[in-house]
Amino acid sequence: MATIKDIAKRAKVSSATVSRVLNKDSSLSVAEETRRRILEEAEKLHYKTVKKRRSERKQQTSGQAHIGVLILQSQAEEMNDPYFLPIRHGVEKEITIQGMGQPQLIRFSDQNFQQLISQLDGLLVIGGINTDHIQELSMENIPVVFINSSPDVDRFDSVVLDFERATNLALDHLLEHGLRNIGYLAGREFDHYSDRKVEIEDVRKTTFEKRLKNEGVFQPQHMWLGNYSFSDGYELMKKAIEAGPLPEAFFIGSDPMAIGALRALKEADIRVPEDLAIIGFDDVEMAAFSNPPLTTIRIPTEEMGKAGVRLLVERLNGRTLPLKVTVPTQLVIRESCGLSSGTADN
Repeated sequence: MATIKDIAKRAKVSSATVSRVLNKDSSLSVAEETRRRILEEAEKLHYKTVKKRRSERKQQTSGQAHIGVLILQSQAEEMNDPYFLPIRHGVEKEITIQGMGQPQLIRFSDQNFQQLISQLDGLLVIGGINTDHIQELSMENIPVVFINSSPDVDRFDSVVLDFERATNLALDHLLEHGLRNIGYLAGREFDHYSDRKVEIEDVRKTTFEKRLKNEGVFQPQHMWLGNYSFSDGYELMKKAIEAGPLPEAFFIGSDPMAIGALRALKEADIRVPEDLAIIGFDDVEMAAFSNPPLTTIRIPTEEMGKAGVRLLVERLNGRTLPLKVTVPTQLVIRESCGLSSGTADN
């Protein structure tokens, strides 16, 4: 099937111009000759707009929409980090509940990406993406909902966490209990959508640095970054132990990393929480069964996926106003921080 890129190449214009001409954008100022050339090339390639494809599909499939799910993590990253996988499970469950049929799963590595997009009625994007690629995702003029990022609130629906408040929730707890020397251990998130990996800003990291600088207690030697995995949590904590001395506490960017870090601390006979307090992030099931049980930020990841699908359904049903949904988080206090017990709402 032909794509807008194919038409743009043959008509010698930008993909954005082709998209706006084919979708009858009345605000576009373009020479009549250019408009005619675009329409001729589209006809030669038998291109069909999203509206026409969806109309034809409704007649063939009793109205079912063809939904794509773009996963911006590699399979290894998705399996090692339990944050993103439950989001996808939530998406798949809600799509089934909505009676929308099997979604088209697309990864950044798919060679025929643009052609896959051109066949969709709507798209859900899971993860962070470099702003350079937003235009390419939207040129087919289908509804796009971003989950875990919000690149353009004026154009796209999104479901996000307030990472800034969540990070401050953890830091508030530690600082209020007199812990001032706090370290940060986390992974990096990358946009794999292009041929090169581009690092995505982690609001937790920037919030951590800003908050502790404002408090006058930021110590950059206690910042340790790697990948979101058990093994990197273990290896990074070993490096922190070897570098010494350790801070009084660590805020760790995922529970698997925190559990790996606990293993390294136990091997070094460093007691948690007596010698070092730990707060994780995610509240995966195993966090309650680690040794000691892990204090962490609880994230409603599956609900994020479900909320994204509901927003997309509303768009397909005609809503034009873009919406941004921010889901709540909660600090779950267990033994690893050594500071009382219970939960604190964000």
